[in-house]
Amino acid sequence: QLQLVESGGGLVQPGGSLRLSCVTSKFSMGYYAIAWFRQAPGKERERVACINSSGKLTIYEDFAKGRFTISREDGRVYLQMNSLKPEDTAVYYCAGERSSWCRGEIDYWGQGTQVTVSA
Repeated sequence: QLQLVESGGGLVQPGGSLRLSCVTSKFSMGYYAIAWFRQAPGKERERVACINSSGKLTIYEDFAKGRFTISREDGRVYLQMNSLKPEDTAVYYCAGERSSWCRGEIDYWGQGTQVTVSA
C-alpha cells in the first residue's frame, strides 16, 4: 500500500511559480513510477507529468512542457511549476503507478492540493 501526501499548493499570480511536493515512505516510493494529475472544476482529471522509479524517464503533457518539471529524491516527488496561467487552476493530485514505469495504470492517489492562479 502506497500512501501519498501532497503539499505546496496555494494562490499565485499569473506568471508566478509554485513547487508541489508528494511524500511517502522512502522505502515504498522507490518502487513506483509517480505521476501528477490535475482536475479543474467541471473538467475531467488529466495527467500533467510522470516520472519512473529511477527518475531517469519523465513524461509531460503538451501544456506542461517547458513550464513544469517533475523530479524525485529521497521519498519525495516534486512538481516545479513556472509561468503559471489562470488555466492551470485546479486540484493537483499525486498518483502512484502500478509499476516502475509510466503506463497510466494508477493504483494510488493522494488527497490533492489546490492551486489557484489569479491576479
